[in-house]
Formats: sequence, structure tokens, C-alpha cells
Amino acid sequence: MRLHDFDSDAFLSDIWQKKPLLIKNPWSFWRNPLEPDELAGLACDDEIEARLIVQARETLKMEHGPFPESRFAKLGKKPWTLLVQAVDQAVPDVAALIEAFRFIPNWRIDDVMVSYATDGGGVGPHFDQYDVFLIQGLGKRRWQIGALCDEDTALLPHDDLRLLAHFEATDEWILEPGDILYVPPGVAHNGVAMGDDCMTYSIGFRAPSRSELIGSWCDDLIAEMPDDDRYGDPDLQAQANPGEISPDAIAALHAMITRTMGDRDAFARWFGQYNSTPKYPEMDWRPEEPIETEALRALIAGDAPLRRNPASRFSFIRQQTGPLLLFVDGACFECAGETAALAEQLCAQDHPMIPDEISQSETATALLTTLFNQGSMTLLSED
Repeated sequence: MRLHDFDSDAFLSDIWQKKPLLIKNPWSFWRNPLEPDELAGLACDDEIEARLIVQARETLKMEHGPFPESRFAKLGKKPWTLLVQAVDQAVPDVAALIEAFRFIPNWRIDDVMVSYATDGGGVGPHFDQYDVFLIQGLGKRRWQIGALCDEDTALLPHDDLRLLAHFEATDEWILEPGDILYVPPGVAHNGVAMGDDCMTYSIGFRAPSRSELIGSWCDDLIAEMPDDDRYGDPDLQAQANPGEISPDAIAALHAMITRTMGDRDAFARWFGQYNSTPKYPEMDWRPEEPIETEALRALIAGDAPLRRNPASRFSFIRQQTGPLLLFVDGACFECAGETAALAEQLCAQDHPMIPDEISQSETATALLTTLFNQGSMTLLSED
């Protein structure tokens, strides 16, 4: 799916992470990609992350899925909202919505959360720490935009929801099917369903925090460090005061850390693997029977429709010297020649067409075989 008459360059220059934007139905043809009953069915699956938010008097109460089918029939007339995470991994038509936003790099895209709400339903005034495109799929929703928030912004006491203690709307729009609202990180917003059967598709983007990056990378570095890599001072000289930690000692200790953490190439390889790890790594997408390289080559020669697993994450890093690094679902593959060209194509296209010169390459077909057998690639006909 593509956006019609939308200037992505102007959007990135003038809007992205700067201010909210209402985009009135920019699709050449809008069709809601998921029915409410299908969303409710996903929320009953024990492998799907789902939440139910019910308004009880003046408060919102959250329940975590999976839910029994009977739960929705018992909700009555109270406003409620069902939130289902990573629906793009289960429904190809929902995954197709991401294609319209590929002007944002793959590594920044998180998932598509889908919400269904009855009249008056919502999750309350809040702010997110990441960018989000809110696509109205079905029905109408009133969106109010407020001030820019940060970690010092006052929140209401709540065990499950980060609700703003004070919210004052500065803008307000009513979104109809096909309309899109872009909200930058930190901007307060509040969406309320107008009528029943209100569905919204939220395309969220990853924004790792500095503490998350440092902590996660340090954990990996520490796991690989030998215990005998220790501080030493063979040229130690007597000090005037034994209580002083000398400048030379501080410089040597600091260098022990910065030499390791300052390795840009090591960080790039680590980040590619870290960032491409699936959202739900416990999910096993491997085929029941592994495919052999020759069998895969025959399928490619027969123009079998290939596709990336919507749950998989593909990205690459082009090194200044050395092979291109392809990252898929937490694994790193060094690629050169035809294999590098294949890697770039796999990252750019959900449904890649493999040229003959690549399909004849032993290393390229070996890479594809590995990706198939780890569940990152499959055949379109297997849906």
C-alpha cells in the first residue's frame, strides 16, 4: 500500500520529530485490512500480546490476555478498548500498511498495534517515547493533542497505565477511515472513539534509550571478557600520600573502559544483531522440514513467490572495508559480491524477485537456504 500525493522528503524535513500532522486520507483506495471479530480472535491466542482497558466509573482498568471468547460478551455498555500488539506478524494485510512508511529505515520500525474501541473508549491522555502513525481503519475517533512532555511530567497513580495528571488540548481532529495522525515522541495525546466499531492501526517506531544501549552492550561485552584482563602498574612509584588515586591510575583505568567501548566496528556489529532480534524471540518460525539448497534453487528457478517473514527483522551495515554485514533475526552474515546484492534486495523488498545471476551463486543460495531454515524467509503460497 502506498500513500498518494505525499511528499516524504518534505515530511522528514519539516514534520518528523518536530510537530504532529494530520494527513487526510492519502490512500488511492482505503480498505480496512482486519475485521473486529478477527482482532478479537487474535486476542484469544495465548501467543499474542493483548490488553483490555475498561472504563469503570472515573478510572480505567487493564486486563492482560489471552482472553476467553466469552469475555467480550460480558463487557456490557461500559466503554472499552482492546489493544493487540504486533498484529503485522500474524496478518499479512496489516503488515502491508508498513510499506507506506518505508521512507523510515527498517531498523526504526517496531510493529503495528491494532485497537478496537466501543463508543467513548480510549486509553486516556498519555504520551509515548517514540514516533507513531495512527491510521484510522474503521469508524471515527476524536484525537486531542496537548503539550510536550518529559520524565518530569506529572502522572496519575496507576498500576498499569501512564496517564497524565493534567491534560489540556491545543488541537483537536476527528479521524475517519483512511486518515492518519502523526505524533512525535513526548507529545501528549488522547483518542476517544466516536461510536462503536472504532479501529485504529498504530505503527510505532523503536527509539532505544542511551541507558538501554549502554546496559545491553556492556552485558554482551562483559560476557566475552576474560577474568584475567585486569589493571596492572608495573612502573608503580612511591607516592607522597598513599591515600591519593593518582592521575596516571585514573588515566589507565579509564583507558581500560574506553578502548573497549570505543571500538566503533565492534559496536556496529553488536547493534545490528541486537536491533534485529525479533520482538518475540521465543517464537519458533522454523519450518517443520528443512529445505535443501538444490530444492530451493529449483523453486527460485520456477519463479516461486518468496517473502520475508513479517515477524523477522532485516537490516544491513555497509562497512568502509570488508564485507557487507546482513543482520536477520539476531544473526550476522558477512556478504560479498552477488550475496551482498542479494542482502540489499532482501532488506529493501518484502517479496523479493531473485535474478538468475544471484540464484546461480552458491553463496547466495546458501544464504537463502539458511534464512529459510531459520524461519526468516518463506514461500508466499504457504500463508
